[in-house]
Amino acid sequence: MKYADYKPFQFVDGEGVRCSIYLSGCLFACKECFNESIQNFNAGNPYTMDLEDKIIEDLGNSYVQGLTLLGGEPFLNTQVAIQLAERVRKEFGNEKDIWVYSGYTYEQLLRSSEDKKKLLDLCDVLVDGPFMILLKDLSLRFRGSSNQRIIDIKKSTIDNVVLYLD
Repeated sequence: MKYADYKPFQFVDGEGVRCSIYLSGCLFACKECFNESIQNFNAGNPYTMDLEDKIIEDLGNSYVQGLTLLGGEPFLNTQVAIQLAERVRKEFGNEKDIWVYSGYTYEQLLRSSEDKKKLLDLCDVLVDGPFMILLKDLSLRFRGSSNQRIIDIKKSTIDNVVLYLD
């Protein structure tokens, strides 16, 4: 139940103006991870309703397109991620989109635990796969290495039809 940082009104963590929350904890330990300091599950601060209310207030601005969940690893901090994503859906329906960044692949998440599948179902876009320093490519939008994919979750299916946004 910890987060490392909250950054409202970002342009780099997905399409449009976004509110981004960086959740604590990750087991992937990608070499040269841009958030190595928050791989520790005890990094950061306890997640609070005050923070959640602030995120919802910021998302309420008409110019904000949505929420981005990153980390750390959101799928290893599902207690916070699901709570926040459910609140966004309750408050805004599908008016605001939810992006999630993960070291897991889409296929791994489909075969994963119920909490991971629930979080995936609440999101619209998944940027999947671990950061790989040998595949680092600074020309890519919204991802750091060429193995990572930007997946439209709502249009993709379990039948291995994965629809990419990029």
